[in-house]
Amino acid sequence: MNQMKRFKLRWVAIPAMLLFTVFIWSTDRVTLQGERTIYTVNCRGGSWQENRCSGEITVGPRFRYRALKLRGEVLFWVLGSQEASSKLTGCLIQDGRNWTCPASADAPKSLTLALSRGDPVRYPGWPTRPFHSTSKFGWWLLDAGISFGQVIE
Repeated sequence: MNQMKRFKLRWVAIPAMLLFTVFIWSTDRVTLQGERTIYTVNCRGGSWQENRCSGEITVGPRFRYRALKLRGEVLFWVLGSQEASSKLTGCLIQDGRNWTCPASADAPKSLTLALSRGDPVRYPGWPTRPFHSTSKFGWWLLDAGISFGQVIE
């Protein structure tokens, strides 16, 4: 391969790899130790009507979940909080992105009792915290002060 072709290939391959890396990071498809983070948003100065905020959408806490398959437990905590981690027990765990737990003492501290394909499962009968979530990329944009409207996915 001559020098000019190598030079052109680098100018295509390097940006393509960087874009792919940013895409993977922004979707949370690859996580450390099988952890999953749920990025929440709040409605400041208003209230929620389904997925529409009548006020201003702001960043909320980030909940991180780590499934321990051999123990049948899911540990969770709020990132950046001084609160101790909590634990869901008696869980059926396929992997870090697919698990279900019965209601337990720490369930009211959690956002969900199940993940399916990495997404939190919502069930009105569960004794969990109500929440509205967004993508990792959307949460980071909000945290940087870039608002994208009043409707959340």
